[in-house]
Amino acid sequence: MRAIVIRGGGDLATGVAHCLSKSGYPVIILEHTRPSAIRRQVAFSQAVYEGQACVEGILCRKAETPEEALQIAAPLQPALLVDPEGTSISVIKPDIVIDAMIAKVNLGTRRDMAKLTIALGPGFEAGKDVDYVIETKRGHYLGRIIEKGSAIPNTGVPGIIGGYGKERVIHAGHAGIFYGDFEIGDWVEAGAVIGKIKDEAGHEHTVKTEISGVLRGMLPDGFPVTRGFKMADVDPRAESAVHCALISDKARCLGGSVLELVCAFEKGCL
Repeated sequence: MRAIVIRGGGDLATGVAHCLSKSGYPVIILEHTRPSAIRRQVAFSQAVYEGQACVEGILCRKAETPEEALQIAAPLQPALLVDPEGTSISVIKPDIVIDAMIAKVNLGTRRDMAKLTIALGPGFEAGKDVDYVIETKRGHYLGRIIEKGSAIPNTGVPGIIGGYGKERVIHAGHAGIFYGDFEIGDWVEAGAVIGKIKDEAGHEHTVKTEISGVLRGMLPDGFPVTRGFKMADVDPRAESAVHCALISDKARCLGGSVLELVCAFEKGCL
């Protein structure tokens, strides 16, 4: 099979890429020039900054051209290419394109991009924008494959973990440059200052937590943010410190649903 293209390299997209790669499929990830994944330890998008990223034993390497990406991509060896617009898809000519950007809107993925097109989450209509949509909202329907229609609309409220939803996610109160004072995996108390935002005028604004817990994810130092931008995530479960470098249950579920479709496609069952 030709390389499978995944648009997006954040933690959920990485769960999908990891699953497909371990199942024997070559994968090429298309990412933005400045990825904003906060769960950086489990995001192949880090290869944009570091040239490569290793998640649970799978090493993803950055390529400079579509041709190089095709040379790198192999089972157990995904490749990443900076291509937010997806222009390289016409060169790669994949049989399968997966939109895993979780942008809540369609940023340009079309059904005619490949023989099989799959999108994760809201913003797409199965049978129209793409062939299939996969539900991403936590709960009974997580991972459900939708043949006609759309995923549950975005509520703007994060899923409940350890009894907390919106309280565990930290958004920017000001525009500027973010600088963190803790590391992913650290325990932080409620009200702790985990970093600051320096605005254009040079003023510094503190960034505080609402709840106590493990710092599950955080933007890297020097990242530019706009007001309301997602910057960090606190997990109230003490045992979650060991999970920071592991793919989440949600990402694994989505990976399994995508793999189901890919296998069915390969066997001519779709």
